Amino acid sequence: MRQRLVRVLGSAAVAAAVVAGAAACGGGDNTGGGDGNKCDVKIAFFGALTGSAANLGINIKNGVQLAVDQHNEKNPDCKITLEEVDSEGSPDKAPGLARDLVTDSKVVGVVGPAFSGESEAANPIFNEAGLPIISASATRPSLSEQGWKVFHRAVANDNAQGPAAGNYIKSVLKAEKVAVVDDGSAYGTGLADAVKQVLGSAVVVTDKVAADGQQTDFSATVTKIVSSGATALFYGGYYQNAGLLRKQLTERGWTGTLVGGDGVNDPGYVKAAGNAAAAGTILTCPCAPASQAKGSFVSDYKAKFNMDPGTYSDVAYDAANIFIEGIKAGNTTKAKMLEYLKGVNYTGVANTYKFTETGELDPSLLIVWAFKVDESGNVVPDQEAPKA
Repeated sequence: MRQRLVRVLGSAAVAAAVVAGAAACGGGDNTGGGDGNKCDVKIAFFGALTGSAANLGINIKNGVQLAVDQHNEKNPDCKITLEEVDSEGSPDKAPGLARDLVTDSKVVGVVGPAFSGESEAANPIFNEAGLPIISASATRPSLSEQGWKVFHRAVANDNAQGPAAGNYIKSVLKAEKVAVVDDGSAYGTGLADAVKQVLGSAVVVTDKVAADGQQTDFSATVTKIVSSGATALFYGGYYQNAGLLRKQLTERGWTGTLVGGDGVNDPGYVKAAGNAAAAGTILTCPCAPASQAKGSFVSDYKAKFNMDPGTYSDVAYDAANIFIEGIKAGNTTKAKMLEYLKGVNYTGVANTYKFTETGELDPSLLIVWAFKVDESGNVVPDQEAPKA
């Protein structure tokens, strides 16, 4: 999550981009209505804006909105429309919403889907329609293994995050007995499985719980963890359940460390657990701290939304700007945008982005950080997670 909006181009490439940008935003096939807007294309956000996972979705949507609004302010004759799709993070609702979205020929790129489960449900529809997507947050490894030509991921997947979390537990916490619990979701199970592979025999208890919003009493899981003698717990899932589980563990006198993935890295976790119980929690993320994003991103975000950027806000900002740069270069159809993404090499405020043939971020650009909840309930950077 740190980056500059700088693309390194030779003088010839710059000239070509300017000419192409003029073509894209200066009339012709993209002439809009009578408001003077000569660009008539859209970028969509697809993710949760309501429901139990809304905090994370809003972080991402805000990053996209900031990028679009900044572009429109600088280019009043070539405005891009942001289409917001509230999936509630639901795999059941995602397909219908995706079908509706692909019927809009003006949409040339999607930032999202935000979550792995809804990605599995919606991505086949986006792929069939040829609509390019860049997810700033969906981390299940198998998403890049389905042959979806439209799929791109702007962060590391769980094959990087899971081992990093496991190595933190092993090398930094030095825990000899570990509990691993997940919520049964595509995201949570994948992350938990990766952690278990790293820790091996140190895992003394495993358990599954229901998805966020479907369970509030975790007494059975708490009993298993407390009786196991585990001094660390890895939770694969999202922030609401993790917070309630941490609260109930503390109430039972468990003083170990909860470690969670990026789905737990949200203020909602601290709210559900309470500051005292949440303090000391370690949260991993396939991203760098948004507070360390390059350029004026942090101040611009705070000025617009009256809050600090959250998890993936900066990555989403970069993903949106990748699409915006493509539009400025004349890629104003789905097919042209998809071809453009194949060769993209973009340096943003959070990272540099190049995609492999399967849509993964280039291996040389992968990042995983650990964050810690302090005594005041703030999530602060801890360290880059160990690779071994």
